[in-house]
Amino acid sequence: MLLSGSGGQGVITAGIILAGAAVLHENLIAVQSQTYGPRARGGATRSDVIISDSDIYYPKVIQPNVLVCLTQEAYNTFYPIIRPGGLLVIDTGFVEPKKSVDARQKALPIYQSVMQEIGRPIVFNICMLGVVLGLIDLVKPKSVMKILETQIPRTFLEINRKALHLGMKLAAGNQN
Repeated sequence: MLLSGSGGQGVITAGIILAGAAVLHENLIAVQSQTYGPRARGGATRSDVIISDSDIYYPKVIQPNVLVCLTQEAYNTFYPIIRPGGLLVIDTGFVEPKKSVDARQKALPIYQSVMQEIGRPIVFNICMLGVVLGLIDLVKPKSVMKILETQIPRTFLEINRKALHLGMKLAAGNQN
């Protein structure tokens, strides 16, 4: 899986949370790596996550089964490498697909939904994780919440839980 966007959107954190949930609570093997653009905020970011039930021999995603693009720059850069038949998730508020891609494409208003339902952009990445978990059988949402319980202040747990469930609801409403 490749999660991509810009600095400040939380794609790196989301990748770390997902890999941690797989290893610590799902008895799977995972590796997560990241690439930052030249700027901390606003620059391109990429989080590679490989989850498996057997050994992982190379820590970088070459041809993702799942590609999430949260900015137009990320989409333009990464859409050509998605595995044929894979899943491409884009945020309709930031990305306009312009190319034909041999993948299942899910265009969802992730950021807009977070702002309407929760009003705090800080949980955008957790909502995106909820979308992914709602579209593919990877790790259980409760495993993600267990990781969050150890990583964030207790006062932020409820909005993160809401964001995760909002993402899953978005995914469920867009199944086809």
